[in-house]
Amino acid sequence: MSFLDENFLLTTGTAREMFDAAKQEPIFDWHCHLSPKEIYDNETPQDIAQLWLGGDHYKWRAMRSCGVSESLVTGDAVGKEKFLAWAACMPKLMGNPLHHWAHLELQRFFDCRTVLGANSANEIWEACNAQIQNGGFTPRELIAKSNVRALCTTDDPADSLEYHAALAKEDLPFRVLPAFRPDKALGIDQPGFLPWLKQLEQAAGQPVRSFHDLVLALLERAAFFDTLGCRASDHGFRYVPYAPAGDLELERIFHARLRGELPNDLQVDQYQTALLQALAAEYARLGWAMELHMGPQRSNNTRMLRAVGPDTGFDSIGDWPVAYPLSRFLDSLDEKRVLPRTILFNINPRDNYILGTMIGNFQGSEVPGKLQFGPAWWFMDNIDGMREQLKALGNLGALGTFIGMVTDSRSFLSYPRHEYFRRIFCGLAGEWVEQGLYPDGKETLAALARDVSFGNAERYFSL
Repeated sequence: MSFLDENFLLTTGTAREMFDAAKQEPIFDWHCHLSPKEIYDNETPQDIAQLWLGGDHYKWRAMRSCGVSESLVTGDAVGKEKFLAWAACMPKLMGNPLHHWAHLELQRFFDCRTVLGANSANEIWEACNAQIQNGGFTPRELIAKSNVRALCTTDDPADSLEYHAALAKEDLPFRVLPAFRPDKALGIDQPGFLPWLKQLEQAAGQPVRSFHDLVLALLERAAFFDTLGCRASDHGFRYVPYAPAGDLELERIFHARLRGELPNDLQVDQYQTALLQALAAEYARLGWAMELHMGPQRSNNTRMLRAVGPDTGFDSIGDWPVAYPLSRFLDSLDEKRVLPRTILFNINPRDNYILGTMIGNFQGSEVPGKLQFGPAWWFMDNIDGMREQLKALGNLGALGTFIGMVTDSRSFLSYPRHEYFRRIFCGLAGEWVEQGLYPDGKETLAALARDVSFGNAERYFSL
């Protein structure tokens, strides 16, 4: 077996047969960070450095680990210098999924099978840039070339969604849908909360002078998102809070914040609990899915946060309590029959069995797998992380209802991550079959491969 050949990660005949079914399926990228403006503008990238390295904190983090100067990472060095620095890192990234992703992207988009490194960097730079200038590399062309049926961006409630509205009017072979991400609404303890409230007031066309007003404004924005095809909400937490509070206490917390006072930790949890409960009930009414991303410890390096800002590669895995507050929060919704379809993401691998068992407590008949153990995320979207997530779900739940992979990416070249996942899933399933742990039924296995690759997500989100 040679590097990244047609049988990459497919070590059994059964795996290869399953992948033959999976690879034909379209992509529904239901969680990503692509820019709808860039999709609308549809401009040809200047070069592969802009296309490949711009905004990619995964690559930035790896480059820093290889000792690359920050000027070549997020600094003002020219594109070719940054590309050459990235290429020189590649041989050092044995075991890192970035090595696989980069070469899959070179193969799938540029038909380039040369191994990237310092010696081949100039050749690959020239060949890829020549193809870019010949056309076929605009955002829309890359999405269509990747067989994407639909994608969900990540959008603040105060966003105008003007580019989503404009794209919806065009005859595209794929759909670009908004996803509702109210993290700034939940961040009452953050410095930008009060300025953001002004943006929300303008977007909603109504004043926000109380906690009750805030909920109404957010519900109005959710209704607007729904008119443009929104099918999901998304939330990022260190841990899912659960601290019930009465209406008077919530109003006291909110009014104190309007006066410039910062809440304490308990008050933050009380505020976030109540707001998320109100939003979740609306998600259930609208038929949306609620994504809960848990566990990152963000912006660890204060000096670099000041220098280059957040979300630039200085985040890591946190270790906050998960099980009890998450259970109580989900139960508070289920008891009132307003628990929406919910997808739980963990960033700490120790929590696989917590989430794998938690989803079984609150399943419903609205759709198979109403509660989902989300795909291996961030520091776990690698071979070991994906296999362990799949094994945990297989051991504890119904793997056949799993809604599959997302790119979670800002890059238009990231779609081979879906192929990567499909190969890993088929590889693991093929091992189980050939070890006698699951029956060898070709039709059943092909159907599983298709469902986990696309069909389950299509049905789950009512695409």
